[in-house]
Amino acid sequence: MGNPNPELSRYVDAIRRSGLSIYDPIEIGNPALWIPTPELEALLDEGLRGISLAGLPIRSRSKVAKQNVCRVLGYPIPASFEKTQPRFPGQLFDTYVQKSNNLQVWNEELSATRRYVLIRVSREDVVTRVKVVTGATLALLDTTGTLTQKYQARCIPKDQSTELVVNLDTALLQPFTSLAVPLKRVATPVSHPSADQLLPIATLFERLGRLVGVRFKDGGYDQERNRGAGLHRLVCEALGYAGYQDDGQFPDVQHQLLEVKLQTSPTIDLGLVRPNSTEPLDVPQIQGQQIRHCDVRYAVFYAQTDGSQVTLTHLILTTGEAFFTRFPQFQGKVLNRKLQIPLPANFFD
Repeated sequence: MGNPNPELSRYVDAIRRSGLSIYDPIEIGNPALWIPTPELEALLDEGLRGISLAGLPIRSRSKVAKQNVCRVLGYPIPASFEKTQPRFPGQLFDTYVQKSNNLQVWNEELSATRRYVLIRVSREDVVTRVKVVTGATLALLDTTGTLTQKYQARCIPKDQSTELVVNLDTALLQPFTSLAVPLKRVATPVSHPSADQLLPIATLFERLGRLVGVRFKDGGYDQERNRGAGLHRLVCEALGYAGYQDDGQFPDVQHQLLEVKLQTSPTIDLGLVRPNSTEPLDVPQIQGQQIRHCDVRYAVFYAQTDGSQVTLTHLILTTGEAFFTRFPQFQGKVLNRKLQIPLPANFFD
């Protein structure tokens, strides 16, 4: 069991000083007390690894895990845990101790903005890894049909190979954009967005439009993640970053609030989040303003593949706010009551 590094310990110290319990709400994006998903994962992974849950009944195992989560994050450990949804309302997350890769969510639907803390234990019931993902991310991991996508839209390319649906970012985002941002020096693709480091949507369009016509290796029809990674690498390079990074969080290029979609068919899977949603996004506030899902920029690349090479044929760039003005929405389906989500074999790697 390690101690959090100095960059992460400030969250723990602030929570400890606040006297808040896990049931006291914290505004998403609060710069002092809200722990963004990547930092939450780093804290819990470092703080829980090596803890033994051996010999405990399932209920006791869950309770001990939650007690240790409180300890790691700086919260007082309650005498008993209330049956709230989620179990940790203050930071908006649930915990699951996973010995297998079959995640079971009982008696409730996945929530797009809720975080799911997945605690991996070995055969000996020792914690080996902790991953934190949102419900929106979990929805995209299911490949069995047990979990149906809640939102989908249709992408029909037009004659022009590049389209900018709106010329300006949302009114909330515009004050934080800057034409001259040396991305190679200031940040990585997975850094949190900040004022004067966000390129305007028109500049994103100019840089990403150069990718139309580019070809890259196809990861195969059963390897959508590999295919997407190939495109994400090209996007990071086109934007001007020093290297490629992808932490699996939404949006793909968090530093630019940019979600990247690769389409070889007309149906766009959106999971549990409507792009025009005004719900807060899990990123720190920018100058006191909370970024929303509708402020995210969506780069939809249409492509053709011959099985070995993917060729990018079209780019359509829009804000989440204007997304459905270009992409018609399908009628969503209701999620099943009991959800069983098989996690990918390399999920905890």
